[in-house]
Amino acid sequence: MLIKKIFKLGSWIAIAPITLAFLLVFPCLGTQSKYNYGEALQKTILFFEAQQAGKLPAWNRVPWRGDATLTDGADVGVDLTGGWFDAGDHVKFGFPMAASATNLAWGGIEYYDAYQKSGQLIYLSRNLKWVTDYFLKAFVNDQPGQYVLYGQVGDGNQDHQWWGPAEAVSYQMARPASKIDTSCPGSELAGETSAALSAASIFFRKNGDTAYADLLVQKAERLYDFADQYRGKYSDCITAAVPFYKSFSGYQDEIVWGAIWLHKAKSAQNWGYNGEYLSEAIAEYQSMSKPYNYTHITDDKSYGAYILLAQETGDLEYRQRVEAWLDYWTIGYQGEKITYTPGGLAFLNQWGSLNYAANTAFIGFIYSDWLRHQGEREKANRYFDFGVSQVNYILGNNPSNRSYIIGFGRNYPKNPHHRTSHGSWLNDSNNPSENRNLLVGALVGGPDENDQWQDDRNNWENNEVGIGYNWGIAGALARMYWEFGGEPLAEIPIATDSEESIYVEAKIKQSGANFLEIQADIVNKSASPAQVLDNPAIRFFFTLDSYDIQDISVVETEGECSNFPNQPVRVSGQLYYVEINCQGKAIYPGGSDRYKKSLSFRITSNNRWNDNNDWSIKGLKYNFGRTVKATQIGLYNNGELIWGKVPN
Repeated sequence: MLIKKIFKLGSWIAIAPITLAFLLVFPCLGTQSKYNYGEALQKTILFFEAQQAGKLPAWNRVPWRGDATLTDGADVGVDLTGGWFDAGDHVKFGFPMAASATNLAWGGIEYYDAYQKSGQLIYLSRNLKWVTDYFLKAFVNDQPGQYVLYGQVGDGNQDHQWWGPAEAVSYQMARPASKIDTSCPGSELAGETSAALSAASIFFRKNGDTAYADLLVQKAERLYDFADQYRGKYSDCITAAVPFYKSFSGYQDEIVWGAIWLHKAKSAQNWGYNGEYLSEAIAEYQSMSKPYNYTHITDDKSYGAYILLAQETGDLEYRQRVEAWLDYWTIGYQGEKITYTPGGLAFLNQWGSLNYAANTAFIGFIYSDWLRHQGEREKANRYFDFGVSQVNYILGNNPSNRSYIIGFGRNYPKNPHHRTSHGSWLNDSNNPSENRNLLVGALVGGPDENDQWQDDRNNWENNEVGIGYNWGIAGALARMYWEFGGEPLAEIPIATDSEESIYVEAKIKQSGANFLEIQADIVNKSASPAQVLDNPAIRFFFTLDSYDIQDISVVETEGECSNFPNQPVRVSGQLYYVEINCQGKAIYPGGSDRYKKSLSFRITSNNRWNDNNDWSIKGLKYNFGRTVKATQIGLYNNGELIWGKVPN
């Protein structure tokens, strides 16, 4: 059964006053509002909080998430906790994480006033700082000639073999940390991380946090030097990334991308900067491949670089590159045009079709606004209208009348390919049949070329979610909100699983004139959030009657926990308990051999045993050997009672 937990949104932080410049950039086009873009924006930002790794901050609003992966980096003696999990798994891939941060910050810069007006500025700021703080940790040596940047935590091959929650993954498997350094460099990773810190610095400077912005610029400059001076393909060094985020397009685009963002960050800092990074970007651009028939993604920043260079220089070369790309997505370019589904989705690829459309819509909006400033309204309107059509398709203007953002609109997905949202305790993506927690704000991969889609978590091509899917739609929705409006919700309902999920089941296994044998199972099916019982124990309470404690013996008969005391423990009077401790046997929702531990014990007396007034026997006596929830057996973890009713 699902219940809804409500979270108030709170007030936003103090920011600089709104200027009229924003209103000049975005004149109203007179189009009618079709959806609540404010609500959609607010939920796409919330999604990033579901992906947080490490010790969760007090401001995390996702009730079914808990602390996770608290020992990341321990294998290399570095604190690498924090950051974002990539998708429905638990690997922290530095390359897509940095790309997501850069582009999320870009949306915050371009549509700052929209975030402010919608009340989402504080949430964007918090989520950006969460990830940039992680990058600062990961850049463990920023000394020239000695650079070290950690670019991955976790092994994707191993991680993808297990279907369990983030909160338990560290108990299931090792999480190795991988790095680049001057002896084995990675220009894509270093360049993109530099871009992320540069873009974030502009956002935080605009938001009034000058000291933090200056720190980010300093680190970004060192990271760019690392990318530029020590060139190499990052996936040649972090080989664990190869099956998932191999660099196919090379590192030249990240060199250009990193340089242009550093130029913008240094210009915003205004410390007598003379524009050298713009010159470097222009020079490096000459060697960069210049595609037009794909789009801006984790591995290829060419398209975003075209726009930034066009904005900074106004040169026709860059404008032509941007427009060749956007024309390919709209009216066609040199006889080539992207495929459209019957319902109107610009369809680039089967895997994550909406991701590509959302990214193109977002960056197309940025270029459209710039063109309008140049007085080129026809092209501006073309690219703007394209973005509107793609965003509205995602929100429900499609043949299925379905929103593809979880928790928003009508008929939205409920079963994404996301382990922690699903909440399986059996290491089984099919069990339970429905996700136990609602992954609010996640954009799913999307439909096929015929607008067909099914809510099937095992179809990762169409039902995958991830940080790389949400930055584009977030930026596009900020633009749509400013143009068309819509009120964010005062409260966000987040469905979680309310079923009792940690408990003890027991039965009377055998009984005789002078003994009682109990089988007890400690069960952990937790999901909201998932929890690990790392030092579990049960206490079985009984009354000694008139016997001496020396007449009582307790032995294990069989089971998976064997830390038995020599003698029962007196509570008061003739009330005693037997504690069976499962120390060293962590119990967590990670598989049939992980979520439950069984144990059997026998209490024997030298005299006749009378169990009629034994506290913990209640509820077990008349079930004829059936296992039932033993509500009067106390379940403890690290000495704290977590379930069951025990005597005062």
